[in-house]
Amino acid sequence: MKITKFGHCCLLAEENRVRILTDPGTYSTQQSEVKNIDFVLITHEHQDHFHIDSLKAILKNNPQAKVITNKSVGTLLEKEGIAFSVVEDGQSSNEKGVLIEGFGKDHALMHASILPIQNTGYFIANRFFYPGDAFTNPDKQIEILALPVAGPWMKLPEAIDYALELKPKTCFPVHDGILKSPGSTHRIPLQVLEPKGVKFTVLEIDKEYEF
Repeated sequence: MKITKFGHCCLLAEENRVRILTDPGTYSTQQSEVKNIDFVLITHEHQDHFHIDSLKAILKNNPQAKVITNKSVGTLLEKEGIAFSVVEDGQSSNEKGVLIEGFGKDHALMHASILPIQNTGYFIANRFFYPGDAFTNPDKQIEILALPVAGPWMKLPEAIDYALELKPKTCFPVHDGILKSPGSTHRIPLQVLEPKGVKFTVLEIDKEYEF
């Protein structure tokens, strides 16, 4: 699998020539120019994951691309006249020979006074899990994990424990576009996870990696 990080949680994953873009949000712009996209996965409605102008530009450049998301995001897409397919917790899609499975129901809690919105993590090709904004355990053997490392809904030790719980072969940090400098959010997971047998790789922006 080839993975390119455009920023924060916007990733381009390619498996068997099928190209899947995740969460085109406000912390990156270059995804709007990417061509030959087959699917766009949107985990939830927060703007750092779902920026409608960016999505419209992507679909203009990729009229063949299909949007996969949950009902919560789908309600917003309907208002914009954008077609989509629903894949939520316990559901799957197997178009173009790449299995996409949905896991999880709610965004991680930010505060007791704030009701969580819907969040769907996606497991791609039985290899790569991107949880969105939650620490969902899909109860699968995960090879590659997109690991959230910063945000108002989490602490770094929770992220590290999450990676240790899922035990992927390798993981890389996401949800770090909110940081002026990653600093310890990149250093500490490396120090803790690698001795435990979980490879931690920081992806350079716009650079393609082979997993």
